[in-house]
Amino acid sequence: MQKNTFSSVEFADTKPHFILLDGLRGVAAILVLFYHIFEGFAFAGGGNITTLNHGHIAVDFFFILSGFVISYAYDDRWGGMTTWQFFKRRLVRLHPMLVMGALIGVVTFAIAGFEKWEDKGVTPVGWVMVAMLLTMFMVPAVPGVPYEVRGNGEMFPLNGPGWSLFFEYIGNILYALFIRRLSTKVLALLAVVLGAVHCWYFVGGESGGDAVAVGWTLGNAGFWGGMLRMMFPFTMGMLLARTFTPHKVKGTFWICSLVLVVLFAMPHIESEGNINLNALYEVLCIAVIFPLLVRFAACGECRGVAGRACRVLGDISYPLYIVHYPIMYIFYAWLIEKKVYTLNECLGVAALVVVSSIVLALLCLKLYDEPVRRWLTRKMQKK
Repeated sequence: MQKNTFSSVEFADTKPHFILLDGLRGVAAILVLFYHIFEGFAFAGGGNITTLNHGHIAVDFFFILSGFVISYAYDDRWGGMTTWQFFKRRLVRLHPMLVMGALIGVVTFAIAGFEKWEDKGVTPVGWVMVAMLLTMFMVPAVPGVPYEVRGNGEMFPLNGPGWSLFFEYIGNILYALFIRRLSTKVLALLAVVLGAVHCWYFVGGESGGDAVAVGWTLGNAGFWGGMLRMMFPFTMGMLLARTFTPHKVKGTFWICSLVLVVLFAMPHIESEGNINLNALYEVLCIAVIFPLLVRFAACGECRGVAGRACRVLGDISYPLYIVHYPIMYIFYAWLIEKKVYTLNECLGVAALVVVSSIVLALLCLKLYDEPVRRWLTRKMQKK
């Protein structure tokens, strides 16, 4: 059986490895990379994201995948595994790259001269070091505190995407302490209730925007919005794992990848009356289409070119997600300075950002993440 070395969870030795889900995670990570390229143009020009403008819900897709693989891998293992052993496994899997992401964030912030975005002031190096340590220990920043060093309200200003891992950790803790003990019926009820609140919060405009795009800041009730954004797809993924019956389907990877591209590329939908139609579209993606994709993909066969693609994409998915945004900070600053607002004006630079992000992810994976996780795993097994 293929050993699950790089997926978001270590599967039990007796269970099959859903390599196709790893591949889709990689596809989603690359789409996030491209989404952030276009976010840069919107940020520099003061407008809206016009290409892949639903790319942010890739994070919600990650949450569903995490719920699925964690529940599938661990639900029946608690007789021989303690809660602390589960936490150690998750720390070994996730935390080394979080540390590396913080270090890369410091380096890129130094390249930018430690300059804040809003008032163009310079952050003292001491506060940058505090921010680095807090990021390594997953302690988020509140907007306005001195260690919120970039000045744009991010929970983790040295590496913005750390916010989703913060909530991922909370989801893992809740799973180990509480959710795993629920019967399937109660879990289904919990998912339905969370789904209803999720729809009310985003479609009804309680989130303050017309998209499912909260959680990255602790300002404006961002913590509770982020919790809701994580908990609904996370429990949906767990429910899928408990009710999943595999059937062999061919060609699944290419179909699911194309569906993700189409979903993320859908144009912005203007609201009518009191209903946020754009948010409604994203909620439907999260509540209906993403679960169907996960179920469909979990049935898929992944061989030949598709199998090789899934392995490579699965390998780099998590490192790419963690390391690419510090590079984006430099790219965004360049766009603002040069007043560049479209892809056609900087195609070469944008390509360099994409390639450098992927290369950096591969280097971090092979030279750091894999060796460190192997070492930590050996240390953990000796205890």
